[in-house]
Amino acid sequence: VAETLNLSLIKGYRVGGTIHLIINNQLGFTTAPSAARSSEYCTDVAKTVQAPIFHVNGDDPEACVRVARLAFEYRQHFHKDVVIDMVCYRRHGHNEGDDPSYTQPLMYRQIEARRSVRKLYTEALVRRGDISLDEAEQALADFNFRLQAALDATRQSAPEGEVIALPHPPAKGVLAHVETGVDKSVLDTVYTALSTVPDGFTIHPKLARQFETRNAMFEGGQVDWALAESLAFGSLVLEGTSVRLSGQDSRRGTFSQRHSTLVDYQTGAEHLLLGKLEQGPTRFWVYDSLLSEYAVLGFEYGYSVEKPDALVMWEGQFGDFMNGAQIIIDQYIVSAEDKWHQHSGLVLLLPHGYEGQGPEHSSGRIERFMSLAAEDNIQVCNATNAAQYFHLLRRQMHREVRKPLIVFTPKSGLRAKSYRSPVNDLLTGSFEELLPDTSGIDPMAVTRLVLASGKVGNEAIEHRDKLGAAVAIAKVEQLFPWPFEALNFELDRYPNCREIVWLQEEPENMGPWGGIKGRLYEAHGEKYEIRRISRSDSGSPATGKAAIHAQEQAELLDAALAVLPPRDGRQYF
Repeated sequence: VAETLNLSLIKGYRVGGTIHLIINNQLGFTTAPSAARSSEYCTDVAKTVQAPIFHVNGDDPEACVRVARLAFEYRQHFHKDVVIDMVCYRRHGHNEGDDPSYTQPLMYRQIEARRSVRKLYTEALVRRGDISLDEAEQALADFNFRLQAALDATRQSAPEGEVIALPHPPAKGVLAHVETGVDKSVLDTVYTALSTVPDGFTIHPKLARQFETRNAMFEGGQVDWALAESLAFGSLVLEGTSVRLSGQDSRRGTFSQRHSTLVDYQTGAEHLLLGKLEQGPTRFWVYDSLLSEYAVLGFEYGYSVEKPDALVMWEGQFGDFMNGAQIIIDQYIVSAEDKWHQHSGLVLLLPHGYEGQGPEHSSGRIERFMSLAAEDNIQVCNATNAAQYFHLLRRQMHREVRKPLIVFTPKSGLRAKSYRSPVNDLLTGSFEELLPDTSGIDPMAVTRLVLASGKVGNEAIEHRDKLGAAVAIAKVEQLFPWPFEALNFELDRYPNCREIVWLQEEPENMGPWGGIKGRLYEAHGEKYEIRRISRSDSGSPATGKAAIHAQEQAELLDAALAVLPPRDGRQYF
């Protein structure tokens, strides 16, 4: 409630006012108000936004109607929130089988002696002459007849015999690829919008230098992660697809990489760079959100359901912060299709990667999403270059199927050259669920295939090239649905391969391993030795000391590529 009220006047989350109706029957609940809140009234939280609060007696139906009309007229006129507190009670406590008199005997003695709302209102109507006593009794008899008929029909329609749950259909796996490349002219149009500001607009001096570097990179035929993202957004807007992104610092980007909205260095005026690409009803929205992941992700999920033809994204400031929205993830994002056949194409962008920043700024908790993934309910991806990210975002809207997409985005990779891609890679092709080894190593010499996902895959390739080790390294860009066929094709390239090594930088009890090891053993366990290399089990996602992190990361890479076990007897296997 507090989060919903707080959203009411924030740009990007306003809905023109909401009528909050409180069925205030908690007086008859097992937990008394004194144990449920610190304030005098349950509506006191609405005072934070100065919303008008109407308290009305639930025993007076006509007063409830008058208040409801007044609240509606207020909302329509002022476009702000308004609260109705209908004070009433529960005659049966928590449910019909509950006996709240165990804990509230005095209150329930009064409730049992109290005439029902229907009886009180009927008597008032009869006294006023609005209806006769015969009409009142006839109405009650008709109601009871209809209620009994409905009960009888329900009992007669009950299925005979044992009810057996339907078997779950098998997961379909990786869906067919869709072409997501764009013409170079489209990229040029978007880049022009990214590079143009209004006359007299003063760009921040540091940002101006960054834009000069970006110009040189783009003219040289390269794109980094942030530029590929902007080109994906802009190309979708040009195609008539609205794009909405929200999160803490999302306009600038947590790592000062996006700069979707410029602020005039002299006047403070704002300029939305891709806004000039909007046509007709198509819009590009990007908002800095309030500091409640629970509230914002809930709002964005609802937005994605109501507007399925828009690319709707929520970005965590760090992937770790999805902890604050875990309820929305569990109850809606991963399960709504199964529970209610409700489809969503919501995208979660979760910065993830072990770079010595400590346990609260390292892990987007891949393991949680892997444990929640089933029946093709979500997509879990960890792209490792700019072109892959470009095609992944566009794939989300070019597919007919709408599934929530979880993307573990980089931090150091935002500026790393290993994450850059040629502009030409954006012109054709599509997102690849597995990137094969492209080192040119002799396939006959390969006895070990290392599989990795995310940043550590790029680091392993760099370390392998430095050592000159005869080890093939493939990067798994989509963790769910698992790319069985692509992995089979990669293994077929190496006839002498006898060993599959899964490399991850997360501890053994975290990261992708728990979600993918069964797939590896079931599909390849008879032919290949399967091993894991990771940090040891841990109750914390990462160490808080950068020096220890660097030592651990170096030992991980050595263990993945060397024939001998890691030094000092460390348990990475």
